[in-house]
Amino acid sequence: MKKKLSVTIKIMAVLMAACLSSCNDFLDIVPKGSKIPTTLADFDALLRDEYGNQRTDITQAVLLMNDKFESASNLNYYQLYNANYNWQEDADRIAFNNSDEGTYYNSYMAISTSNLIIEHAPEATEATEDDKKQLIAQAKFLRATNYFVLANYYADTYEEGNAESKLSIPLITSADIGAPYTQVSIKEIYAFILKDIEEAIPDLRAAGATILHANLGAAYALSARVHLQMGQYDQALAAANQALAQNDKLFDWTAFYNQYKTQIEQPNVYTNAPSPMGYDYVENYNFRHGVRNSAGNETNIRTDRATHFEQGDAKFASRWKLRTVGADTYFKSIIRGYFNYGGMTTTEVYLIKAECLARKGDITDAMSTLNTVRKKRILSSYYADLTATTTQEAVKLIQRTKGNELILGITPFADMRRLNKDPDYAKTLSKTENGSNLSLSPTSHMWTMPFPQGAIKNPGNGTIKQNVNK
Repeated sequence: MKKKLSVTIKIMAVLMAACLSSCNDFLDIVPKGSKIPTTLADFDALLRDEYGNQRTDITQAVLLMNDKFESASNLNYYQLYNANYNWQEDADRIAFNNSDEGTYYNSYMAISTSNLIIEHAPEATEATEDDKKQLIAQAKFLRATNYFVLANYYADTYEEGNAESKLSIPLITSADIGAPYTQVSIKEIYAFILKDIEEAIPDLRAAGATILHANLGAAYALSARVHLQMGQYDQALAAANQALAQNDKLFDWTAFYNQYKTQIEQPNVYTNAPSPMGYDYVENYNFRHGVRNSAGNETNIRTDRATHFEQGDAKFASRWKLRTVGADTYFKSIIRGYFNYGGMTTTEVYLIKAECLARKGDITDAMSTLNTVRKKRILSSYYADLTATTTQEAVKLIQRTKGNELILGITPFADMRRLNKDPDYAKTLSKTENGSNLSLSPTSHMWTMPFPQGAIKNPGNGTIKQNVNK
């Protein structure tokens, strides 16, 4: 009876996000709407809902990293924004997190959609068995992607020594209304993520129906990301090589810069070039929106953040340009369109491979892999191969490029969290804001976000314990 009830659940993924704030049980997130899913096309329509299920909102992580310029008006209005952006260690972020809930509910909405497909797509009509298996595999990839984001947002980073004893996030594997769940350990959630990826791989193909549909390269790339986060370098390297065997293309940002050089270099001109980082970006394994899911400009960048980019970085220069408006000076976005902040790309995989090689002592190949990416980024008048003599030196150079390349996505935040656990790479962030010197320690509790109040007060058929005190 319960199974039959789930099959008759109606679909409306696009409007789901808008109504979440009025739901009584926030974990009972089940796609609703006007059509009962029966055919494979019906289930597939759920997966390709790019404005709901294919979106990764990590606003607070970007603010904490200071990877964007935030306006004074937003900081004054949103207490949580101000606490994270200005590293207010004493702020009660739990109390402040009563409205900034998109990361949590968007992710669990996609997980619920995944669960629905995994449970009931085997019964779908008008499809071959192989097509049904592929869609289920794509749903498992989607579920794994969202659990990785949640685990690296609301729980501490993975450490082998304590992963079994520390709590992570709610693990929900059913789309049934009122289904019970457990808040599992960090070790358990990572094991579940890897299991989903491993089960998906045999049924995925070289290409999906659209860039929203996971392909084989995307699964290997996600596997590489997860194993790297766990410090499992052999497995991460193997998965990275398998992903690059599917797609190893890199976009030539030096050519893009030269194409739009006149408007980029012209003083006080902020004409928008078209974003190449959309659905057809050659580096895409799969595509996921970030904070925004409509066409537009990127967020603006702080002037001190801009100094982290290499001199002659054509990708940076093509995306942002220094501007002063009133009392504010920042780097303004100068390209417009769509941006793959949440999906897997070849650049990330190349840099995962580079770090794994360095960790294994193959510094020469590690730097060669890093320079493969840099040759498509650094203008020829500035370019020179980077070299390193130690693993530590190599990893730091790789991470500099990686943090810049993947800015505004979850990966720089996840990388910073794992590297902060290693004294060789731990970093204190610092800045001067309104005349005050501020800093964020690598051991700060602020690297773990608090669950939103809605989830704590309305936990559904389970319990949730905060992983931070404030």
